[in-house]
Amino acid sequence: MAVLCEFGKRKRGASGSACYSLENRPNSVLLRIVLTKKDRTTSPSRDVRMPYVGSMDVKREGVVKRKRIRAAAMTILVLAGLGVAGWRVSQLKPAVPSVERATLLIDVVKRGDILIEVRGIGALVPEDIVWIPAAFDSQVSKVLVKSGQNVNPNTVLMVLENPDMELAASDLEWQIKQAEAAYADLKVRLQSQTLDQQASLAGFGSELVQANLTKDRDEQLLKMGLKSDLEVKISVAKWQQLQGRYELEKQRLEIMKESVDAQLDSQKTQVEKLRAAWQLKRQQVAGLTIRAGTNGVIQELTLQVGQRVTPGTVLAKVAEPRKLKAELKIPETQAKDIAIGQPAEIDTRNGVIKARVVRIDPNVVNGTRTVDCTLEGNLPPGAVPDLSIDGTIETARLTGVNYVGRPVFGQPGGRVSLFKLEDDGKFASRVVVNFGRTSVNVIQVVDGLKVGDQVILSDMSGQEQSNRIALN
Repeated sequence: MAVLCEFGKRKRGASGSACYSLENRPNSVLLRIVLTKKDRTTSPSRDVRMPYVGSMDVKREGVVKRKRIRAAAMTILVLAGLGVAGWRVSQLKPAVPSVERATLLIDVVKRGDILIEVRGIGALVPEDIVWIPAAFDSQVSKVLVKSGQNVNPNTVLMVLENPDMELAASDLEWQIKQAEAAYADLKVRLQSQTLDQQASLAGFGSELVQANLTKDRDEQLLKMGLKSDLEVKISVAKWQQLQGRYELEKQRLEIMKESVDAQLDSQKTQVEKLRAAWQLKRQQVAGLTIRAGTNGVIQELTLQVGQRVTPGTVLAKVAEPRKLKAELKIPETQAKDIAIGQPAEIDTRNGVIKARVVRIDPNVVNGTRTVDCTLEGNLPPGAVPDLSIDGTIETARLTGVNYVGRPVFGQPGGRVSLFKLEDDGKFASRVVVNFGRTSVNVIQVVDGLKVGDQVILSDMSGQEQSNRIALN
């Protein structure tokens, strides 16, 4: 008996029966009939071609459900795979950034003694500077020297002019002459008055003598009875009157002498006052001729002929070029360790001079304090006032400490992170380092590094997000 099986494939049954499928043919269906072994022996299998009369689908149960289950399973597997892949990607470490080794400054931690020094820039300045200011409102008439020229105390630098001052000096001179003439006239008049008083006193003295003689004569005659008592009394009264007048005239003469001296002294004082004013004015006029006043070199002289100057205007600056000192500008954060007497070295770029701190300015200007150092050695060639210099002051000495070159952001007592080279020298890892005191070029290592470690001192702010870098 023939049985209809699946289309398109051939299978073997358990009983040895064969299953044949229908194959689509145009306008017909080829039906393959399954024969048992018995049928095969009796009649061979054959294909029966039948005309196509319609669909011959067979309904299959649970196909849709199996497809949904299969789709759901596939979706779950895909999502699970994506989750595992994302988790594995998240566990991957980011790529290590690389830096060119030739662009880095690398130093090795050492152990030994270090000098704690502070450095500042500054200039050589004269120890003694003579500033020559203008004393009066005037105008430049002549300029006889230039900056850099050697001068002595009597060297004339320039000539100023002030017509009003010269006129005032001339006027005072004539006033003096007038006062001297008035003094002479007063002296003559007072002498004449004194002589008149002396003459008057002499006249009264003569009359007094005569009255005294007359009184004596009348008293003698009274004793002889030749004069009456009344006449004697009249003679005595006249003598007494003349004696009183004489004393008064004598006192008047003495007072007149004192008055004469007082008047002459007053007029003489007036003359001397005018003479003093004249001399002062002459000195002022003479002061219009400006002189150096000291040995040295002209440091500054910028005035031109015809230029107007006011009182206080600096006309010139004269300094001794061989008596110089170093004036350093030290950051205020470092100046706290500087003390008077500490040794220093001054670099003039043409030689190094030993120096010593002699003054520390207590004021802070633009974040720096001024430190003056006296120079103890001979000045090198080319050392002149206002020459730019570098100065280093030794503030302390540390013995037996670990130290390394000063990094870009290394501060005394600070805590910073640096990149330390690994053993292979191809990578560097970030470490935290504690610093101690600092010098000009090195800094004390308190913790975080040991002797022999290599660290990067360059600015690594561009790698602040990385804890490890590769060195090319």
